[in-house]
Amino acid sequence: MGRETQGFAALPPSQRQLTASLGSLTRWSRVNTQEDRTAALAPARAARQRQWERQADPDGVLSPAELAAAVDRLKKAHYRRMALASAKKRRRAA
Repeated sequence: MGRETQGFAALPPSQRQLTASLGSLTRWSRVNTQEDRTAALAPARAARQRQWERQADPDGVLSPAELAAAVDRLKKAHYRRMALASAKKRRRAA
């Protein structure tokens, strides 16, 4: 017989969202300065940058300037895709 889902994953989506929100608000209530926020997010920003770079240049053959330009284009495409999805959702809701 398969394992039953337990804990956070077993909650309905609305409860998962509220639980995650509580955790986030509690965690960030302890971060009081902009410097602390920047430092807390630095590892996540660095990891995301490495993801962009691997996506732009999986073989590691681009020069730093070419890599930076490719990453910039990937980011622009990503955010425009998100904007398009948001606009479609708003249009459906209207």
